[in-house]
Formats: sequence, C-alpha cells, structure tokens
Amino acid sequence: MEISDWRNRIDELDEQIVQLLSQRAAAAVEIGRLKQSRSAPIYEPQREKDVIEHVRKVNPGPLSGAQVQDIYERLMDVMRELQRQRP
Repeated sequence: MEISDWRNRIDELDEQIVQLLSQRAAAAVEIGRLKQSRSAPIYEPQREKDVIEHVRKVNPGPLSGAQVQDIYERLMDVMRELQRQRP
C-alpha cells in the first residue's frame, strides 16, 4: 500500500473512533445525570483505576500500556467534564 492508501485507512478509522467516542460520551452524560440526581460524586478514583487496568489488559499493541493509559486519562478527563455539565 502507498502512503495515500494508509492515510485513507486512517481517515476511515478516525470516523469509526469518533462514532465510538460519541457513544461513550452519551453514556457518560447519562451516568452524570444519575450521579447528580443521587448527589453522588462525579470523580470516582477507583472506577477510573479499574478502567485503566481494563484497557491496559485488553490492549493488543502496538501502543504501550503507558500510551493507552495516557490516552484514557485524557479521555476520562473529558468525560468527567461532560458529567459536570448540567442537563
């Protein structure tokens, strides 16, 4: 494959990733609503630790565990912010 073929493949993958991120964000928003209705804290360190542990475990590579963790820490920061927003 040529560079342009690989770039087209990346574009296709990016579209899929954005769709999945949007689905994850929608779920996070719903969780945030439930937390707010129950006066539960938005930040749950143990849950975030569990998520990191899970994604590191299922990571097939070539990203390192640390790289996956970096991505997910930022992702959870964004999701936490969505949960803090009022409906």
